[in-house]
Amino acid sequence: MRLGDTALYVVSDLGHMGVFLFSALAGLFRRPFRFGEVVKQLRFIGAGSIVVIFFTALSSGMVLGLQGYYSLHKFGAEGMLGSAVSLTLIMELGPILTALMVTGRAGSAMCAEIGIMRISEQIDALECMAVDPFRYLISPKLLAALISVPLLTAIFDVVGIFGGYLAGVKLMGVSSGAYFNGMMQSVTNHDIRLGVIKSFVFALLLVWICTGRGYFVQQIRGAGFGAESVSKVTTQAVVFSSISVLIFDYLLTAVLL
Repeated sequence: MRLGDTALYVVSDLGHMGVFLFSALAGLFRRPFRFGEVVKQLRFIGAGSIVVIFFTALSSGMVLGLQGYYSLHKFGAEGMLGSAVSLTLIMELGPILTALMVTGRAGSAMCAEIGIMRISEQIDALECMAVDPFRYLISPKLLAALISVPLLTAIFDVVGIFGGYLAGVKLMGVSSGAYFNGMMQSVTNHDIRLGVIKSFVFALLLVWICTGRGYFVQQIRGAGFGAESVSKVTTQAVVFSSISVLIFDYLLTAVLL
């Protein structure tokens, strides 16, 4: 019985989340458009995450520069350091770490916001006033994330490559020309396109899961009631979003590489 109940719950939850995603995407094309709310979310998701993205990228690039140097030095291939750092950041670490940082900082806040609105019946009030909650609440967040996360990923890549330059060239003595020449020769449009596609998919995943968990906070098994339910669902949303990003990273790499 427990196995059957769990299976039915999972299927029902997936169905609700699928309908939720469709409604959120449809809300992007419904008028009137909430440009002011989109700008607000761009400031919250995008501009508000620049500092954490900058320091994460700088430290990751410098670590890659140091580790890459010691690995390549064994084979006398220090000149390929720029290629190793840039490809690793553009294709993998840039999109993944950006999505994880945005999930931890902005995704958790979005889940808590929607969850509190649900338990305080503010969403029910919107529906009673014939206001579409998806167009009003979810779609602006989704559009802002689809704009912000790829731009943040680009910033992450640039800062990370600069961090690798500091560690490899300034600290370890690798030739500056060899660093940038290796990067320019190895990075192709296909590599950049793969990173961009990943950033768009990750943005969609993190907003979908985080806002969806908050929206259905009262229907989630074991979440409890009141403030306790919001805290548990927020934690669940961050965990699910992070796992989904890692799973889809592999799937996208396997399909598009």
